Amino acid sequence: MKNAIYLMIAACFCIAVGTFLTGKGNAAHASEAASETQIAQTGYTAAVPAAYREASARPGKVTRLEYDSEDYVRDSAPITKTAYVYTPYGYDENDTEKRYDILYLMHGWGGHAGEYFELSEIKNVFDNLIANGDIPPLIIVSATFYNANSSTDFSSSIEEFRAFHLDFENHLMPTVEGKYHTYAASPSDEDLKASRDHRAFGGFSLGSVTTWLEFCHDTDYIRYFLPMSGSSWYYGTYGDFQIEKNVDFIEQLVQDNDLDERGYFIYHAVGTRDSVKSQSLMMADEMLSRELFTPEHYVFYQKDGGYHDFNAVQEYLYNALPLFFKEEGGDSTDYTAESRISEVMNDPAFGEYGRLLFPVQSSYYSGDTLGNLRLTWYNYIVPDTTVEIVNTLKHRAESGETIFYDIYTDAEKAADSAKKDTGLFFFRGEPEAKVAICNAGGGFAYVGAMHDSFPHALELSKIGYNAFALIYRPGAQTACEDLARAIAFLHEHADELQIDMTDYSLWGGSAGARMAAWLGSYGTESFGEAAWPRPAAVIVNYTGLSEVTGTEPPTYSAVGTSDGIASYRTMERRIKAIRANGTDAEIEIFDGLPHGFGLGIGTVAEGWLDNAVAFWERNMT
Repeated sequence: MKNAIYLMIAACFCIAVGTFLTGKGNAAHASEAASETQIAQTGYTAAVPAAYREASARPGKVTRLEYDSEDYVRDSAPITKTAYVYTPYGYDENDTEKRYDILYLMHGWGGHAGEYFELSEIKNVFDNLIANGDIPPLIIVSATFYNANSSTDFSSSIEEFRAFHLDFENHLMPTVEGKYHTYAASPSDEDLKASRDHRAFGGFSLGSVTTWLEFCHDTDYIRYFLPMSGSSWYYGTYGDFQIEKNVDFIEQLVQDNDLDERGYFIYHAVGTRDSVKSQSLMMADEMLSRELFTPEHYVFYQKDGGYHDFNAVQEYLYNALPLFFKEEGGDSTDYTAESRISEVMNDPAFGEYGRLLFPVQSSYYSGDTLGNLRLTWYNYIVPDTTVEIVNTLKHRAESGETIFYDIYTDAEKAADSAKKDTGLFFFRGEPEAKVAICNAGGGFAYVGAMHDSFPHALELSKIGYNAFALIYRPGAQTACEDLARAIAFLHEHADELQIDMTDYSLWGGSAGARMAAWLGSYGTESFGEAAWPRPAAVIVNYTGLSEVTGTEPPTYSAVGTSDGIASYRTMERRIKAIRANGTDAEIEIFDGLPHGFGLGIGTVAEGWLDNAVAFWERNMT
């Protein structure tokens, strides 16, 4: 078995690609991989997508923290040490209700506190993993085992990291978690142990050795471990690794402390060109030879071509973190087609506005799960899209992003209770990008947002635009008043929302198309608001609106020939009339399609949204 790892890596690579690494190149990879009940025990790490290395629009904040400790290596004299703490975007020190998982990271020989955050691409990976919902919002601590906060010679470094667990238990962890909102109810030893399921420790090089020692000393406090390029030195040292004896100790530790039942997970990693990879390979070989260390407790991954450097570390973090905090991480559980609509509406992540995700006028929808949702007058509702929408909004809400904005004040809602059922769901694109406002139909009787505005807003956000989906009061007049207020609200708050309202567009289907057309033709001033700029384009689908005033903005329409509610011929005549007035107008007519086809996924209309975007873009100033 001593050389088993070399054969197993080759044999398991194909399995790993099929089960663990599938989809790793896209933004949703991590949560998908983590949801698998079976994790391939060995394989190769997936490359970090370029977008994850770029600065995020939702960056976390790094703060220097000094704390009192003791010189455990020498005379136990009081000392002051330094750590750096990353808090995720949206972290509010005054919000004592929301709690965060926490990861402690340790540098290697010659490193220092804060090292992980000085490397901008690694911090960007943290930001983007959280922003994309791949991991829950996370507090991350970059600490040091050096008592003087500076490096020492190699043998002295060994002395200091061997004693680090005492600093961690008695000083660092209580200080950090007494200040920041982790799952520890207090910094008492009892509460720190009670919250172990929400705590992880990782490190690179000598930090990896420190991580193994944390496993040997502190599994009462820590559930997840990420040793990167290094083995356990509980017995032995560099050049005298005593691998078998160390694994014997770890195996006995697991058995004596009932860790199989209590839960633990080790993600062990090294690069194939790492200059000190041999100790990791030997450690992995020995761990994998023991029946005790099953995939839910121990995995070993290599970075193909990876060296002993922070480029490799970046990749290990990207691959490992989505596998952490899953057993107890209820907030990060994804919805599926089988999830009940009531569960989504009442999810604490959405607060009071969860009820607005689905029609307030509940008689206009049927089905009790996301997969069997049906909306009156609509066709081609795609369960996968519905699931993606609610998960995207949930992840973003949990990461601290504001995804819903009231457009009326509390006083206005008190005066008119129907205004409580209004607002804008925000699908954020790139900072300072232009804006699309999407309006669902529903015959002015209800708002069919889950099929007729949310999907459009999500797709527009994916290509970088800032998209809003309006929830409005039924009724043609009140709906237009709400849209006028939404346009005014976005102009008034453009700076704080980081959006560009020049050349904005209005989108709508059915009744929502009429709203977009009317606001485009008559302006906000006709519906109770100040006169704000008109849209650069309106996108009006499957509606029977015939009127042409001569003040229409550029207009695009998509319609079906089998629409029994709104004749395509009516819209065809309208588009011709707008063109005759010298205004850009375009129509796409899809043979055989009925009313309310939404994005047209799986139909002849699929792709119309790309054409509509192109139309909008050519009418930008």
